[in-house]
Amino acid sequence: MAEKIYQGIGVSDGIRSGIAFIYRREPEPDTNRTVSKEQTEAEAKRLDHAVEQAGQEIDRLIARASETLDSGDAAVIKGQKTFLADPAYCPEMKKLILGRQYSAEKAVREVTDRYAAVFEGMNNRYMQERATDVRDAGTRLLNYLSGVQSSGLSKIDHPVILIADDLSPSDTVQLNREMILAFATRQGGKTSHTSVFARSLGIPAVVGVPEIMEEVADGETLILDGNRGVCVASPEPETRKVYLAKMEEEHRKAELFGRFASRNAQTKDGARIIAAANIGSAADAEDSLKKGAEAVGLFRTEQVYLSTKSLPDENAQFEVYRKVAECFGSKEVIVRTLDVGGDKEIKYLGIEKETNPFLGYRAIRYCLDRKEIFLTQLRAILRASAFGRLAVMFPMISGMQELAAAKTMVEEAKEQLRGKGEPFDESIRIGMMVEIPSAALMASALAKEADFFSVGTNDLVQYTLAVDRGNEKVSYLYDYFDPAVIRLIRLTADAASSAGIPMGMCGAMAGDPLAVPLLVGLGLSELSMAAGSLAQTKYILSRLDTGSCRELAEKSDRCRNATEVRSLLQEYFETEIKEI
Repeated sequence: MAEKIYQGIGVSDGIRSGIAFIYRREPEPDTNRTVSKEQTEAEAKRLDHAVEQAGQEIDRLIARASETLDSGDAAVIKGQKTFLADPAYCPEMKKLILGRQYSAEKAVREVTDRYAAVFEGMNNRYMQERATDVRDAGTRLLNYLSGVQSSGLSKIDHPVILIADDLSPSDTVQLNREMILAFATRQGGKTSHTSVFARSLGIPAVVGVPEIMEEVADGETLILDGNRGVCVASPEPETRKVYLAKMEEEHRKAELFGRFASRNAQTKDGARIIAAANIGSAADAEDSLKKGAEAVGLFRTEQVYLSTKSLPDENAQFEVYRKVAECFGSKEVIVRTLDVGGDKEIKYLGIEKETNPFLGYRAIRYCLDRKEIFLTQLRAILRASAFGRLAVMFPMISGMQELAAAKTMVEEAKEQLRGKGEPFDESIRIGMMVEIPSAALMASALAKEADFFSVGTNDLVQYTLAVDRGNEKVSYLYDYFDPAVIRLIRLTADAASSAGIPMGMCGAMAGDPLAVPLLVGLGLSELSMAAGSLAQTKYILSRLDTGSCRELAEKSDRCRNATEVRSLLQEYFETEIKEI
């Protein structure tokens, strides 16, 4: 067979070679059938049974996701249980069965399509992605109603490159990493949950390849390049030779980085930089320690709230924070207080829908308004500080008024604990995220009131450049290498240095290899990232000289756009870090 090259979107890096396995779903059952009035009660019971079975299966998937994904990604699967419990979902199906004599299948299809359409019509990209999760839940119900077995992807018993029309989040979480070398799909985009899961699982993946299902045969030899978004079917000998060399180089780098995982992060001239992890649960904490985390730069506590159906009480939160504190011992864990709103929806908190939630009632604004919820969390964090080295960090601080109000709440929580004789770390550090331009511009004043700064580049970029990071039509403008963003980071770093407080970063930029020399040059002392990036970052730091990094940062000040900054950093990489 002649070599065929297919271009898609690379969503998870890595190169793999293997045989293709074409995955096709079972045909959907008849969803147009109606029943007689006498059959409606029995049909409603069929639906109840399917809902119960689907819930049990989701519980099994949640358990699997908790073992293989970080807590933020695993929460996507947990979200499917909320759909099954939503009064606008399954109860609506039962109404159609009893009132309009729909079959259970017809009711599931109609309500699922209607429910998904609501999410698809939203302007927020994150909420649009929830439509896929709804359809996944609907497919599960239809499978149980028709007796169709689950996807069976977890039962593949030989190494393959999986080819599918699309993979749902629950399909992806079942993938056996020993057997699924990589996957390619006809549908999908870079921000879909399936793409995010692939990166979290470390499975190379290419999505958005239109012809691949029709033109690639079962058992055909395939090379998948997740770095470039390319699939090569029936590769010629010369192509195989080229890609074999690339895979050997990939393996060499993995071994090289792995040797640095357990070392302290520092530059070659001895400057100590803390390589920290972003986590969302106790399970994440254990995994990040295994991968070389020297601290936690961001503990996303909203995952504690997302994992429950109602507001977690003080003791429930305390147990989670205590476990993480004990896990890290003398290493610092920076606990971010509840960052809800924006793209993080927790239904039982009762936050009303907003036209522009990213500029609205979220994060510290919500907490300062809902004082009892905030105090409950603060008491739980303070109590856990007696079992390790915790620090408190406030999100979305826009200026002095919010920081002062939040610190006052901490003092109130301390007084409440003192009154009960509860032990806690009296000297616990209190810091803030810098993710709003106004905070960066006021950094000199804020640095006198905070014990540390941590830059959250994900929000800082979208607020500085007025770009919705989830909107694909303007996503080309979303770039943390934009000179405006870098100048705000420098302004913040200079203010922190003058005040004698440390400054870190916990956004996506901190884990970008290209950004590391620049961030060292700007004066950051901690970089917090996904645990999988720690070893590579430690290796890069070992190749750097702080003097040349400062010169690099000064040169970046003269760049006029993100393209020039990238070119500057790429040139530095090629000359100073030759082994990568």
